[in-house]
Amino acid sequence: MSYQVLARKWRPKKFSELVGQEHVVRALSNALDSGRMHHAFLFTGTRGVGKTTIARIFAKSLNCEQGQSSHPCGECSTCRDIDAGRFMDLLEIDAASNTGVDDVREVIENAQYTPSRGRYKVYLIDEVHMLSKSAFNALLKTLEEPPPHVKFLLATTDPQKLPVTVLSRCLKFNLKRLLPEQISGQMGRILEAETIAFEPEALTELARGADGSLRDGLSLLDQAIAYGAGAVRAAEVRTMLGTIARGQVHALLGQVHAGDGAALMAEVDRLAEFSPDFAQVLDEIAGVLHRVQLKQLVRDYAATNQDDEAGIAALAAALSPEETQLYYQLAIVGRRDLPLAPTARAGFEMALLRMLAFRPADAGGPTVAVPARSAQALPVTPPRSAAMSAPVPAVAIEQPAPRPAQTPRATPAVAEPESTLHAGGINQTPAAREAQAKPFSAAMDANDWAGLIETAGLKSGAVGALAQHCTLIAVEQQVVRLSLKPEHELFHAPPLVAAMEDKLGQALGRAVKVRFEKNVSAQQAETPAEAAGRARDARQQAAERALNDDPIVQALMRDFDARLIPESVKPVG
Repeated sequence: MSYQVLARKWRPKKFSELVGQEHVVRALSNALDSGRMHHAFLFTGTRGVGKTTIARIFAKSLNCEQGQSSHPCGECSTCRDIDAGRFMDLLEIDAASNTGVDDVREVIENAQYTPSRGRYKVYLIDEVHMLSKSAFNALLKTLEEPPPHVKFLLATTDPQKLPVTVLSRCLKFNLKRLLPEQISGQMGRILEAETIAFEPEALTELARGADGSLRDGLSLLDQAIAYGAGAVRAAEVRTMLGTIARGQVHALLGQVHAGDGAALMAEVDRLAEFSPDFAQVLDEIAGVLHRVQLKQLVRDYAATNQDDEAGIAALAAALSPEETQLYYQLAIVGRRDLPLAPTARAGFEMALLRMLAFRPADAGGPTVAVPARSAQALPVTPPRSAAMSAPVPAVAIEQPAPRPAQTPRATPAVAEPESTLHAGGINQTPAAREAQAKPFSAAMDANDWAGLIETAGLKSGAVGALAQHCTLIAVEQQVVRLSLKPEHELFHAPPLVAAMEDKLGQALGRAVKVRFEKNVSAQQAETPAEAAGRARDARQQAAERALNDDPIVQALMRDFDARLIPESVKPVG
């Protein structure tokens, strides 16, 4: 007897054997048992989640020789013929290859005849969205008022392409994507029944690769059994799928956090020996960071995979929440841009190096050993407030321009050292900051805010947008009090506030905190962005008036019926 693939051999034959679609099973079972049967059903969902399987079980329930119910016997000739695909009154039509109106007309003509063997003639139309517009139009009348012995079961992966007239004539059931735990659980039951040795971690890898489709998962399981010569082992599955162990992801993130570029590239070299799918590796990094953030911000969160929980907890303690968000965004961007890279490895390395380049200046510190097979030490950062520890990517925030060199003040003792540069900005001596900082008083009014942000270099980037949309209430010794209009609340993000505090502190010559207040009078005042917009509009209007008043332009408009297009006018400078 020829080998039968697992997806076909273990295809459910009863509603009770279905995985993950309890909401659909309950509705259909109640309808079958009560006799309240609609004439047209639409099953939607991604590939491999059970649309056609449910339709076949439904056809057995309607035609079982033991009577109509949600529990077909599975033993009578009708049930066996439906399982084998040879029941005459179950007509399966592939709409992808039978798209024309003539194919539908044949269905309509045959629907008038009574069933040959069963109680109902069941039409199962798979990928129904592939039918042509004329085919849909021909089907509508029969779909709305079919003969009493006909049931229509429609299945599609793309319900958005179905005409509203078809949707309104059907009962619609949305099938869910299966969770990795549901897929791996079903794999485990199948392997135990098949007496095939396996490692649970291997099934976890396969379930993630299935991407919500049990059929895809069982196809991967068949491949893994062949690859492993009759056994399913985690290391071999990772090699087959091009994935890596979670411990290696933890090591990569630990080296990024520590700022150890040499160790990071050495780890990439080790990964490259196994020819991984680098896009999948970036997905793994993003997945781990997602779970780390849950651990950091959601009370009592526990990792689903208990073997991995210790590693997630170690990363959650080592990284700040802002650092986790930064690395997650960079992993997602790197994954998106990977097809544009010269090679997949180069794109992967650049994504990691981008994390290294944008890591917060105060990241790193004491180390802690990471459990769960991750033989890498992770730096642990002491707890910090969200505002003071927020990382600011250089792509969004412009560093302040270097100030003109100042003549050091002579002192009776040794001259003060010169300013030095580091990744976070300008690290200056108190005397240099005092000499360069523009003096501001605590009694400032709102009109001085534009001058302060000019001095602080807050004119561009995301942090500049935040500053430009604020109005100043007061500058106090350690606090800058600002107001932000409700429509500009989207700019109020902890990383931007932290960057603004840093730049304002440099301009004022002392560390300050920014505090946002709901001040009615301040919110009614004009922001620097509004003032700039008003000035821009005034320049535009002046330029348009100047062109309209120009004698040459007036002559062109008079003699050649020319007209001035306002949006084409740009003020000089």
